[in-house]
Amino acid sequence: MDRNSSTYILGFVFILTASVAVALTGLREVTNEKAIQNEDIFNKRAILSALEGELPDGKTVDQLSDADVAAVFAAMEQPVIDMQGNVVEGEKAENIDLAQERKKPEADRHLPVYIYENGGEKFYILSVRGKGLWDEIWGTVVLKSDLNTISGVAFDHKGETPGLGAEIKDNPAFRGQFKGKQIYENGNYVSIKVRKGGAQNEQHEVDAISGSTVTSDGVTEMLYRGIKYYEPYLKNLQ
Repeated sequence: MDRNSSTYILGFVFILTASVAVALTGLREVTNEKAIQNEDIFNKRAILSALEGELPDGKTVDQLSDADVAAVFAAMEQPVIDMQGNVVEGEKAENIDLAQERKKPEADRHLPVYIYENGGEKFYILSVRGKGLWDEIWGTVVLKSDLNTISGVAFDHKGETPGLGAEIKDNPAFRGQFKGKQIYENGNYVSIKVRKGGAQNEQHEVDAISGSTVTSDGVTEMLYRGIKYYEPYLKNLQ
């Protein structure tokens, strides 16, 4: 093989390699962008699951298309508040990562609020985060326009035990207990307690998950502390 042929072949291989590298980079970018979009819709569906019964046309969250989910969020007010209850200008709730906020000093944290309207009533969607038996747990609490009565909740977890602590997410009956409960009693903040042995106060308690005392206590603590963070904002609204 003469020198010119070798040079031609090497040049061709170089161009081919460069083309493949560019193609793979483009594919990776497209794939990453799609993964981010899918994660965004997944997180938004998790939030909307706490609004069961109040979603457009009476649909469940599973009946909403991705476009429907995006449209619901686009129509909502999404203020971000500081720990004093003041709205932070220039920020949007869906851009707040509560897991990251928890790493900040408490006084410096920002909190997301979603304000959803249906049938002329406003619903205030609050985000809470805490600790279960094995790892982090988190959830969404929806308050009716009286800023006291719970319309619905949704919970999730990182590593709770299937059939036990994981029931906070997987068992609709557990979540359903929260509907209609109230976070104030005679004007005093009390939150909702997940009580081992069964609820005793019909307005402010729900039954714990059998065999999951630590996770149940974690939900109680998460709700009490997490909703209380929003109390300055709720009082400003009142």
